Amino acid sequence: MTTTQATEIRQVARAALAWAAAHRADFALGEDALSADGQVNGTWKPLGELAQVCASVTRATPPADPLHTCASDLLAFAWRQTGDGELFLLLQRLEPFATYPLEVYAALAAAGFRHPAYEAATATVARTRGWRLTEQEPTRRLGVLKAEERGGIHRDAPGEQVLRRTWLGGLPEPWTFERSAGYALTHVVFHLTDWGRAAGGVPCDLTSYLAHWLPAWLDTCLDARMWDLSCELLAVAASVPGLPDDAVPAGAWERIAAAQDASGALPEEGDPADPEQYFTHHYHSTLMAAFAAALTAGQGAPV
Repeated sequence: MTTTQATEIRQVARAALAWAAAHRADFALGEDALSADGQVNGTWKPLGELAQVCASVTRATPPADPLHTCASDLLAFAWRQTGDGELFLLLQRLEPFATYPLEVYAALAAAGFRHPAYEAATATVARTRGWRLTEQEPTRRLGVLKAEERGGIHRDAPGEQVLRRTWLGGLPEPWTFERSAGYALTHVVFHLTDWGRAAGGVPCDLTSYLAHWLPAWLDTCLDARMWDLSCELLAVAASVPGLPDDAVPAGAWERIAAAQDASGALPEEGDPADPEQYFTHHYHSTLMAAFAAALTAGQGAPV
């Protein structure tokens, strides 16, 4: 990667994080965050995604980097939204067998934000058969196991067995790739690499499989203007050592940059959606653009 290319990719990350900073109020937890009928996907999920991406960006950038400064500021904001962790403890008491509080907490814990009382309470519940036997899809199960590790819960878990039950871990026929499989495989890689922070977490056979088929899948998603999934696949390409130089199709980042609007927002697919659903249809893809761009630029020449 040339210095010019790295600079262009960094601009994607810079614009995306600037959008997130400008829209931080939309990531804030509302009064329904602890409600029994609250919509988790509209409260805790956006905040957790913000924390997860910003935690990875801070690890991929030096402290003096403006990207690092912006991501650190957003992380501090996310932690304040949880009452410095107190809301996790309340959630654990309200929904002791829900995994999403631990998954959100784990993203913040990876950045050094911890709440010992919550970790102790969750560790108690995690020792129950009810917690261990909660039925989950393999990719989600793998994510929960990794969240447990981040949250201070250590057990002899059948990680390899769980991995091999995921879509990617089973090395399926490449022509069976479609949207849900794409999101499943990206998250398997994110879990194995600690969201781009740990090289060497992907087994050799999976790396070889991705080396063969990731370029075609990514090219297909870009052609379909599936910007959100394209950014996740770009993050995979930046997270797995040993992939060929042509794992990312030529012009991929130029297409992502062109799809961003002037504010730095990136729609999930196609063109911008209904203005009334603007945040819902932009926040995840915009965060994924920042995530993938920061990881990719970190591989290139210093800028």
